Amino acid sequence: MSDLTLKERFINSLERKSVDKVPVCSVTQTGIVELMEISGAKWPDAHYDPEKMATLAIAAHELTGLEAVRYPFCNTVMAESLGCTFEEGSFDTQPYQVDFPCKDKDDVGRFSIPENLLESKRIKTMLEATDIIKSRISGDVPVIAGILGPAAIAFSLCGANNYLRWCITEPELLTELFTIGTEVCTEYANALLDHGTDAVVIIDSESGPDIFPPPLFEPLVLPHYRLLSKDLKGYSILHICGDATDILDMMSESGFHGLSIEEKVDIAYASQIVSGRACLIGNVSPAATLLGKSPDNIKKEAKQCIMDGVDILAPGCGIAPHTPIESIKAFVEARDEFYNE
Repeated sequence: MSDLTLKERFINSLERKSVDKVPVCSVTQTGIVELMEISGAKWPDAHYDPEKMATLAIAAHELTGLEAVRYPFCNTVMAESLGCTFEEGSFDTQPYQVDFPCKDKDDVGRFSIPENLLESKRIKTMLEATDIIKSRISGDVPVIAGILGPAAIAFSLCGANNYLRWCITEPELLTELFTIGTEVCTEYANALLDHGTDAVVIIDSESGPDIFPPPLFEPLVLPHYRLLSKDLKGYSILHICGDATDILDMMSESGFHGLSIEEKVDIAYASQIVSGRACLIGNVSPAATLLGKSPDNIKKEAKQCIMDGVDILAPGCGIAPHTPIESIKAFVEARDEFYNE
């Protein structure tokens, strides 16, 4: 068991098989300023250039000890490919959305998925970055790609105000957008898996209780998750930010191999609810802990996560750009220390 490779340990954990120790990685964004300066691959170029994206993603694995290569560093690829407009951000801020195509009900009916979606500039960049990463790292290291999920795509297409209003007043409009999101998410995720990505992370915080009414999750969101997870060609992880406690049971029935939750959810409680139906991933705070606390306190919280039943030790959400490398190293060291104490 102790001779497991990083990929074997990661996949065994997703399959809920025995491992010698829990993997320690990030299934959310890993680009930090120190790594950009060392590698020469900086934001915003690393969002749009496949060579720089691959270089920065690999640096997070090689220079911090995180046991996977995770990319990209923003959540804008699919939304931009579908016609949303973004500003590119800066060296320490991610791209942000400034306009969306479905401003009213009629726009939803007129919207269609672009032909040759996988040929769009942003998606081609991701597929090329995948090829570069796979050519540069050992086959024993897992490769993880993050993509938007159906609810996040719907949110991007229609904007916050419409999304929040329509979920109550006209849920059929959101269902149309969720259907579009599920279709493009499936196509894009399978393209990444075909290029050698080991797992895709479906980032879908817009379906979580902080935004979406929990009573609507089962009738409006869960059927799309089940369809999506069934049609994917490889391993999948669902990531929802915020306090997902109220929908944990339904998330566990969604069909995804892993569930990534942030620090607002109690891991010990989540472990009881999920109860072996999925691999539980999380959930040390990237802002309050990794960015803001000492290495000793980081280790204390990381070890507590393992004690509370997490299956893959990971930050609860994307790593803040100004997080020190030494803090991420302490996070990784905590896992090793846990098993040697």
